[in-house]
Amino acid sequence: MSFKAVRAVLTGVSMLALAACATATASQEAVPVAAEPAVVVTPVRESTDFTLGTDQPRTAEQLAMSFDKADLSIRVMPETKTISAIAVLDFTATAPLTAVVVELDTLLTVSSVQVDGREIPAGDGGWSNPEGRMTIPLAEPLAAGGTVSVRIAYAGAPRVAPQAPWDGGFVWGATADGTPWIATAVQPEGCDIFWPCIDHPLAEPKRVDLHIRVPSNLSAPSNGRFMGTVDHEDGWTTWNWSAANPNTYAIALNIGPYDEMRADYRSRFGNMIPISYWHLRSDDPAKVEALFAQFAPMMDFYESTVGPYPFGDEKMGVVETPHLGMEHQTINAYGNAYKLDGKGYDWLLHHEMAHEWFGNQMTNRNADDMWLHEGLGSYMQPLYLRWLHGERYMQAELQDQRRDLINRFAVVSGTERAEDEVYKSDVGPGLDLYNKGSLIAHSLRMLIGDEAFFRSVTRLVYGTATPRPGEFTTRYGTTNEFLAIVNQESGQDLAWFFRAYLYQAALPDLRHTREDGELALEWVTGDAGAFPMPVEIEIDGRRQTVAMTGGRGRIAVPARAHVLIDPDNKVLRRDVFIEEWKAAGSPN
Repeated sequence: MSFKAVRAVLTGVSMLALAACATATASQEAVPVAAEPAVVVTPVRESTDFTLGTDQPRTAEQLAMSFDKADLSIRVMPETKTISAIAVLDFTATAPLTAVVVELDTLLTVSSVQVDGREIPAGDGGWSNPEGRMTIPLAEPLAAGGTVSVRIAYAGAPRVAPQAPWDGGFVWGATADGTPWIATAVQPEGCDIFWPCIDHPLAEPKRVDLHIRVPSNLSAPSNGRFMGTVDHEDGWTTWNWSAANPNTYAIALNIGPYDEMRADYRSRFGNMIPISYWHLRSDDPAKVEALFAQFAPMMDFYESTVGPYPFGDEKMGVVETPHLGMEHQTINAYGNAYKLDGKGYDWLLHHEMAHEWFGNQMTNRNADDMWLHEGLGSYMQPLYLRWLHGERYMQAELQDQRRDLINRFAVVSGTERAEDEVYKSDVGPGLDLYNKGSLIAHSLRMLIGDEAFFRSVTRLVYGTATPRPGEFTTRYGTTNEFLAIVNQESGQDLAWFFRAYLYQAALPDLRHTREDGELALEWVTGDAGAFPMPVEIEIDGRRQTVAMTGGRGRIAVPARAHVLIDPDNKVLRRDVFIEEWKAAGSPN
């Protein structure tokens, strides 16, 4: 899921929801060098504060209906930077229902609203859309189990992204030769920026069908399975797609002068998965081929580490975009300009792919559990470096993450939170969702071992330890669920581990003194709670593990012996020397 209005290039290589990651020069880095596109700056017409928020509490009506299907016909007009659309939304009542409530940006003008084919007027007794939350009354109350179909016709100039993907909307760009190059990125603001939806992660439609009409010299790759094109012989062509169980913000429009590089990937689980990269026609073919060659090894890594690619019956797709990136289900946005960083793989491609498992297959129930997306997804990068190059590269990546920790707010608050409250580092964990989440995952793995750790991750993502293609569906997860799974797989009660790392801002502090031939150790946590984390000690090259029962331990140490605490850095803990470095004027 992401990444939402925050910078995440973490040391130049680490994350998104990006979704994305970047430095202060993100707008420059998002432009592929080979294409040299020129993004046209358009004055921002602002949406309401309500629309610019996402995952806000649902109304009683929204809680009383399930979202069966969205059928979206969207015409995108590059010359005027406008859209014209018809959305047909199908719902089933799960409790008595008197109105349908959806969200749609007030920047878009609604011309018609119909319920089951009957036109609904605007105004008194009819539909209304104050602040972007549209209420559509039903002629008769709908009993539980009843179905209703709503048709909404709308048009206008949608919000222009001030800085996609962190501050999102439409990106109306152009390639070097002036050809339109357009994308949407709306994770921070939500799906209602350009289509009527229930802007909440627990309100995913079971299916979204997309019919995207664009000038015939352009292509429009999107989510899910390709259902063909229709050439209207008037200079316009409609591209048709169908996606099952998509995250609402993951529905994306991508329009440009694309060519497709395509292959079939044979999964280690036996199924064949189409893989596609939609790139600008002007790109350097050698760079395109080099990036595409990374797809299959990354897929194999994720399938061997986590489990089957979740959307194998649709595709694993990537599209080049005029912004840095975002985890758009089955059509991840890529704008890293084929940059090399000496690590032997494209970090952005890899991180966005992680979100197919951590975000799209398994979605957090509330933003307070966002570390399950970003932290576990970010841990996949050091693991992949080990997969590719060995231990040294994994440890170097973990150290980069360690240096970037903020430790100002707890990763998990234990309360219901909106995305802004967790992604923005002035009020929430921010980049710690990525870095600290990854390091917590590493410490957990070091504590319980590979078998218990990876089985726990697989169960969280799929709801089973033995997922097979076609035998699972998308699901929701929570921190408490992950704790329960870890306890079962490890045979331990690790509530102390989760409490100390996730629910406290301060890192556990290992205090030690050496006197009278002994090394005395004591853990101190943010809430002074028990923290029986065992500690490995190396004494003159020989290693022993101190049990730390009750958070304290002692070990005999000969005089003048060299002592090294936690020689393999298995345990995430306070490091005074890093604090001193930051206090002296580090970038953070």
